Amino acid sequence: MMDPDAVHRAVRAALDEDIGAGDLTSRVVVDPAVRTLGQIVARESLVVAGMDVAREVFVQVDESLEFRPRCDEGETLERGECCATVEGTARSILAAERTALNFLQRMCGIATATRRAVALLGGAGVQISGTRKTAPGLRVLDKYAVEVGGGFPHRQGLFDAILIKNNHWRLAGGIARAIETARREMSREGSVFPIEVEAGTIEEVEEAVRAKAEAILLDNMDRATLRAAVVLARGRAFLEVSGGIRAVDLPELALVGVDRISLGSLTHSVRAADLALELRPA
Repeated sequence: MMDPDAVHRAVRAALDEDIGAGDLTSRVVVDPAVRTLGQIVARESLVVAGMDVAREVFVQVDESLEFRPRCDEGETLERGECCATVEGTARSILAAERTALNFLQRMCGIATATRRAVALLGGAGVQISGTRKTAPGLRVLDKYAVEVGGGFPHRQGLFDAILIKNNHWRLAGGIARAIETARREMSREGSVFPIEVEAGTIEEVEEAVRAKAEAILLDNMDRATLRAAVVLARGRAFLEVSGGIRAVDLPELALVGVDRISLGSLTHSVRAADLALELRPA
């Protein structure tokens, strides 16, 4: 589930950016009494995500608009199929159109890319996850779309999980010392979080294992190093792999023995799905 307040804020910011002082074109071209019925149509095969966000866009523009989803979240639509309708005054629908489509196209694109990545695992018991490489201000929406596509949640931000990356442990005096310091500080604060640490070499993996890290992020390793790291740490820590992973790499990585594959590409460079709003007189 998405935080409704976060959705409201994201939509408000997007509408302020697009509409500003008002839709000038519609004001001088479209009579305020004209009503219309719109269909949001898929122009390609896609996985649906973001119906509630689209609804929020139309509601914030005009509470009298009637938005009706025609499919479920996570459903696959083929080209030409309708995912939702909206009915009401034409000026209001035209004002909301681009913002609603922008959110839907991005979220459906993320869900579709995630679904394809999961399919490439061939049923292996490996998690696909997104990262923090999301569009600024859209973290909640991007992460939600990954889950709709079949991905697993990762940390939402810096506030809800401990991931000691190489910059952290270098500043702290090494992996073991960073883990020791983190545990001491958590004990002092009365908090409990599993500790994940980033490692890029076998030596770093060994140090993380000795320090009893609950999870190890195997980052940007070549295949030989990755396999050796899995042999060393499998069963002793949760193993996540990341760094420059392409879709063609997924079938092989699914068999290596890691627990999670993290893909920044699901959100930082995803291709938007193709949808359109088609209007006709009501």
